[in-house]
Amino acid sequence: REWTMKTSIVFLLCISVFPGFSQGRVVGEDETGFAECNIFFPGQVPPEGFTEPFHVKICQQYNKEPRFATLYSTKDKIPLYSAFKYTKPSQNKEENWLVEPQIDDPENDLHEMVHEADIVGTVANLGANQALTSDYVGSSYERGQLNPSLLNKEDFQMATYTLTNAVPLSPSLSKSWHRDIGRVVEQALVPHCSKKDHLYLLAGAIPSSVRVKGKVSVPETLWLAACCDAPEGWSLGLVKKMNDENSLADLTVGELEKQLLAGVHLFKGNCGEDKQSQEKTEAILQAVSQIRSGEQVGTSDSQEAKDSGLVRKVAGIIATPFIKLLELLIYVFVELVKFVFYFLWLVIKRVGGTVLDGVYSLWNGVVSYLKAISMVLISIPYDVGRVIVNIFLGFLQIVQDVASLTYRILCIPVGFFLHLAAFPYHSICAIPSVLKDMATGIGGTFSLVIDATAALLHGFYYLAGHIVKRFVPKGSSDD
Repeated sequence: REWTMKTSIVFLLCISVFPGFSQGRVVGEDETGFAECNIFFPGQVPPEGFTEPFHVKICQQYNKEPRFATLYSTKDKIPLYSAFKYTKPSQNKEENWLVEPQIDDPENDLHEMVHEADIVGTVANLGANQALTSDYVGSSYERGQLNPSLLNKEDFQMATYTLTNAVPLSPSLSKSWHRDIGRVVEQALVPHCSKKDHLYLLAGAIPSSVRVKGKVSVPETLWLAACCDAPEGWSLGLVKKMNDENSLADLTVGELEKQLLAGVHLFKGNCGEDKQSQEKTEAILQAVSQIRSGEQVGTSDSQEAKDSGLVRKVAGIIATPFIKLLELLIYVFVELVKFVFYFLWLVIKRVGGTVLDGVYSLWNGVVSYLKAISMVLISIPYDVGRVIVNIFLGFLQIVQDVASLTYRILCIPVGFFLHLAAFPYHSICAIPSVLKDMATGIGGTFSLVIDATAALLHGFYYLAGHIVKRFVPKGSSDD
């Protein structure tokens, strides 16, 4: 919601100013190599050994077509190399520097290189992983292209003006590097490759600890690796030191790899370095030597050319302060315009946010009110039904209590009459049993009296016998 409007404006501006400009797509880890840009490597196999987590693969595209591939270091904020093919150059010198939004914010919806001013405020952490124009303004360095625009035709040139293809170079070094690499490619490499579309070029930089404004690493060495993947193939490496703009050393690709990271292999199978034609190699090295010698002594031996070069140098020295002042004024003006637009955008965003918050709060209040009313209306039939059920249950309880009380009242006389009616029956039926019990009692008493009398008489008899035996003398048996 915050950036939709501005993004739409950016898209319209990009379409109107740069019709046909396409994406410089950041390649994800799930894709092999550089995706569509693998065509810029021999056998479509990118260099191996660049495995740091801050190495980002970019497939630079224009008009929906891949133009070259770049391996970018988000730590040093410069490209480590750009892979491309030679195309017949055009004379278009227009510079329109761009940035790659997805390097800083992979989640944004911008899949194309755009002007930095067009995405301020819409891309999160802009400049966190890549260099910006402000990193070069006011410094003694300019944006030096690894893949020079002078080696590309017109529709390819626009894609080279991206900060993901630029390293900090002094103006003189940038000029000599582009001049050297242009002449080496056009005069020494292209004429000796039988299949021009099989000439693969890698232009790279080795980062140093020196940084522009403490952010962008200044290369300590620039290098070029070439591979002619043809029947009579060959490979070549060139190195230029930052401390000597006139230096241009030739070496094999294997020797060049030793100066890079450990385990780096630039070309698949070293581009047949072990089987390359010695004659071809000598011819190329001779052409490079001639170009190098010509650069050291000057492009012309005439005094007029030397004087012209001296005049250009003096003019450059005089004009440099004015150019720097103009750059500073332009930078201040651009920053001021950016600040004004950002302030207006912030005000619009805050006012719009306040209005939207108010509408949202009002909507929540209306929804809550309607919800409460709905709950009350829904609860009314439920409460009425519950009251009716309670009344009915109360009435049933009253009926039950009345029936119970009536039953208890009626149970008293009924029991009494039943017991009263049963009394004669129980009385008459008890007479035989009573008479029997009385007869049994009288008989038992009489039997007890007889038994007692007999026992008494037996006792007296026994006592009398005992006395007689004790006191009467015994006589004869006859007595």
